Amino acid sequence: MDPEKQRAIAQKGGKSVPNEKRSFAQNPLLAAEAGRKGGMSVSPAKRSFSQNHDLASVAGRKGGHASHGALRRPALAI
Repeated sequence: MDPEKQRAIAQKGGKSVPNEKRSFAQNPLLAAEAGRKGGMSVSPAKRSFSQNHDLASVAGRKGGHASHGALRRPALAI
């Protein structure tokens, strides 16, 4: 798709949202409320991290390694 056309379509989507709800970065309370709603939409039986703290710990470590670049390997010279 033409980048200019894609940009125009994306702008229409952003403009359809009221200013007060446009960005979670502008309103941390709105973001927190949305996060709570999302968390509550999953039944307690299916909230694997709340049921299995070891699983949550393993996932947290993996995320930390991925986001901080731990154990990066040098590029292979071919």
